[in-house]
Amino acid sequence: PKIQGMFSRAYKYGVKIAFGTDAGVYAHGKNWLEFVYMTEGGMPALEAIRAATFSAADLLGVPNLGSIEKNFLADIVAVEGDPQKDIQSMGKVRFVMKDGVVYLQP
Repeated sequence: PKIQGMFSRAYKYGVKIAFGTDAGVYAHGKNWLEFVYMTEGGMPALEAIRAATFSAADLLGVPNLGSIEKNFLADIVAVEGDPQKDIQSMGKVRFVMKDGVVYLQP
């Protein structure tokens, strides 16, 4: 699709990319597919994960998000599997914490 070609070119030329904005729009509950399309567009899995965390926070100018550090907001998602080896594991969310409150756990 056209959006994937544009994404691939943007990534190739060093455009800063944030998850949720630059690789298309997906139905609620299917947002993880953006990770798949990012990797299909040439972005390594770890960079795609960073695009959803550190890079997104940096591009949005939110200094206390995007990393697990002291004095940062505790927004954490854990998935089944290793997303660096299989990016589709990002669709297998097993744990969610937002602002330090657990919403989903095994």
